[in-house]
Amino acid sequence: MYRDHTKVIKIGDRVIGGGNPILIQSMTNTRTEDVEATVAQINRLAAAGCDIIRCAVPTMDAAKALADIKKQISIPLVADIHFDYRLAIASMENGADKIRINPGNIGSIDRVRAVVDMAKEKGIPIRVGVNSGSLEKDILAKYGGVTAEGIVESALDKVRMIEELGYDNLVISIKSSDVLMCVAAHELIAKKTDYPLHVGITESGTIMSGNIKSAIGLGIILNQGIGDTIRVSLTGDPVEEIKSAKLILKTLGLRKGGIEVVSCPTCGRTQINLIDLANKVEAMVADIPLDIKVAVMGCVVNGPGEAKEADIGIAGGKGEGLLIKKGQIIRKVPEDQLIDVLREELLHWSE
Repeated sequence: MYRDHTKVIKIGDRVIGGGNPILIQSMTNTRTEDVEATVAQINRLAAAGCDIIRCAVPTMDAAKALADIKKQISIPLVADIHFDYRLAIASMENGADKIRINPGNIGSIDRVRAVVDMAKEKGIPIRVGVNSGSLEKDILAKYGGVTAEGIVESALDKVRMIEELGYDNLVISIKSSDVLMCVAAHELIAKKTDYPLHVGITESGTIMSGNIKSAIGLGIILNQGIGDTIRVSLTGDPVEEIKSAKLILKTLGLRKGGIEVVSCPTCGRTQINLIDLANKVEAMVADIPLDIKVAVMGCVVNGPGEAKEADIGIAGGKGEGLLIKKGQIIRKVPEDQLIDVLREELLHWSE
């Protein structure tokens, strides 16, 4: 497996690479200069399961705000830098645990060296990020446009630039909004480097389209043993990114913990508001720390049989439902008590 052999990189008090658990990242969408709003969002993300958080640093005030933000959060903080090398240096001086740069848009080699020297002095890892939209003109000309090969070549050129400055505390990120191109690029780069990879589908879209693109892209990449940390990029509340990332990892067997809710599609036999019920159950179990499967079924005809692979479940009927454990009917329950009875069972769960 590729990820078993990647270099171990320390980010704050967390590590990625070398077969360590894949960590989930997100990015704040508050103004970083607004410390109170940014801290509130980071802490909400951390509570949802975010392992590492990234903040945009477009101004010197934002860089200075990192110091106050760091004091009030519990997860590592990454500074996202574009164009101005001074912001990268200031971010590290104000406590960033990692910086994200594209050395190609930082400027001269002397400016890149200044950033690398500060990172070296403080032992701060650099995420070298290259997106399909930021490829150099010579690479575009060489490959006749944006290609997976061009993305990889651009990223490895940047990595070599930093290595030649005497630093190898690096994470690589190569992203494209083209899912299959992104997959191909990761397959190529995993064979060419042992640096840990930050994986995501960039500009993937809204909650609906973004989740589908990310699930397909990340699913293919991660299932090949590629990737050490991930972000599901969605146009929406960043907490949705965390929920999706956790579910992708759990579906691939790469993360355990938390209740998995399975539910059947509705059909003509359904005599209960299954859509509402399933959503309420999913919300209800969010704070229960069990590693089990809960089924929500729409009818009492097939419900017990279809729920037998779940640890516990409910099946709706007309005005009432069934409580099921391992496919066995335990008792009938009035419809308006189904969720309360299920929660009580979960809170007193024992194998």
